Amino acid sequence: MTNVLMSAPTVRPRKAPPRLRNRRTSHARPTRSILLTVLTALIGLYALIPLVWLLINATKTQPDLFSSFGLWFSGDFALWDNITGVLTYDGGVFGRWFLNTLLYVVVGAGGATLLALLGGYGLAKFDFPGKRAVFAVVIGAVAVPGTALAVPTFLMFANLGLTNTPWSVIIPSLISPFGLYLMWTFAADAVPDEIMEAARIDGASEARTFFQVCLPMMAPGIVTVLLFTVVATWNNYFLPLIMLRDPDWYPLTLGLNAWNAQATTAGGEAIFNLVIAGSLLTILPLIAAFLLLQRYWQSGLAAGSVKE
Repeated sequence: MTNVLMSAPTVRPRKAPPRLRNRRTSHARPTRSILLTVLTALIGLYALIPLVWLLINATKTQPDLFSSFGLWFSGDFALWDNITGVLTYDGGVFGRWFLNTLLYVVVGAGGATLLALLGGYGLAKFDFPGKRAVFAVVIGAVAVPGTALAVPTFLMFANLGLTNTPWSVIIPSLISPFGLYLMWTFAADAVPDEIMEAARIDGASEARTFFQVCLPMMAPGIVTVLLFTVVATWNNYFLPLIMLRDPDWYPLTLGLNAWNAQATTAGGEAIFNLVIAGSLLTILPLIAAFLLLQRYWQSGLAAGSVKE
């Protein structure tokens, strides 16, 4: 028996054909496109260079802004002095503008997210006459730029006597057609109809089904819509420009533009170093919001991309 085993020929594993080996190698190692890598790097530079410029120049005094290279430090490190100047200039009006912006974001963007959530959920999970017409109206509203509606909105609010008040900025911010459409498509994929039917069979009301069953499933979509509306409201410039005349109700975008325009007015004071430092302080809350809510935002954008 031992001799038979020893004399038996050794069986060697067969090598895969070259075509199969190449196919396996191609699956193991994803192909890289040099052109795509270069384009991605250029887009990254295009997005990051203005931020780097802002961060560097916020550390300079006003004379150094015009006597040094924009993408490198120069002279004294004046970041803390510039920040102090921003917070104390003109009686600390920057703090008032910051609170105004928070008001517009919390009420306007928060209300827009809530309305988009309720409307998107209802349109995705309930059938009613005229649903196709509503869909067409929403798609059409997404295609209309906000600047095209600014003048009609101003005329309407002027007739109502609401211009130069916070409501003239908050009420238009409550309408987000893109947020409604995004919430509609997300709710249709993220909330299975079977789970809703099971909750109803167990005796849950529609309100309880929404708040306890559906709402947790829609959290990524809610955060995504919230980020879009917050950024749009925080950076809103044109609407407050035509609606507001009282500087006490300015948001940060309009207030910093007023500071920047001082240099072109007769007897005005040029405070470009404060404008740059104020712009840096303005974008910090947005950066913090994206970093804190990044994982929810990414999962919300990927929802519905794979069909099982």
